[in-house]
Amino acid sequence: MDFFDQKFTKEALQQGIVLSIDKPLGWTSFQVVNKIRWFLKNQTGLKKLKVGHAGTLDPLATGLLILCTGKKTKIIESLQNTEKEYTGTFFLGATTPSYDLETEIDKHFSTDHLNEQSIQATIPHFTGTIQQYPPLFSALKKDGKRLYEYARKGESTEIKARMIEIPLFEITRIELPEVDFRVRCSRGTYIRSLAHDFGKTLGTGAHLSSLKRIRSGSYNLIDAYSMKSVENINSNLNILKKN
Repeated sequence: MDFFDQKFTKEALQQGIVLSIDKPLGWTSFQVVNKIRWFLKNQTGLKKLKVGHAGTLDPLATGLLILCTGKKTKIIESLQNTEKEYTGTFFLGATTPSYDLETEIDKHFSTDHLNEQSIQATIPHFTGTIQQYPPLFSALKKDGKRLYEYARKGESTEIKARMIEIPLFEITRIELPEVDFRVRCSRGTYIRSLAHDFGKTLGTGAHLSSLKRIRSGSYNLIDAYSMKSVENINSNLNILKKN
């Protein structure tokens, strides 16, 4: 029987289960957690229930979000440390301060010199063990403040590069100014930074225009359940049926 066809009890939720959710566009990871916690508490009568997520997705990103309940929240750290896989689109020829669509385009560049060969030739620069600078529009902390707090005030601050692993980076479609990609990467990789750095290396600038997480460790998006199905949880917790 499919795990999500089982009937969950208070005891099962408190002992802990792992849920794979397909996060919709525009939702924060915390909104997903809060929605599911509310449903589970409502359906079981639990007054308190721990629910946490293993790896934030930005509101403008979609795809796999892993949630843990009860005692399973203790394994969140280990789930976060696993390899991630993403697909999405870079928009070449324009940059934004946030490296994605959260902010408006601030600079435009010509893409006339680009072709498939030059684009594909850039890929080796971003595979293996590389240094990456996180975007200023991020939740990382420096001197007790989130980096995005500096960014939204127009303040600059020094950001240190971090070592990351990208075992796979491939371009799957080229239709300028857009290119589609697939990436496998380690924890701590910012795909927004990858978009920015990719465009910089090409001499065109770029920003991330769409992003979907399709895998996290052994969990795959194909096995995840949509928020629409979460909202259809029935009274005996036969939850999260696939659309």
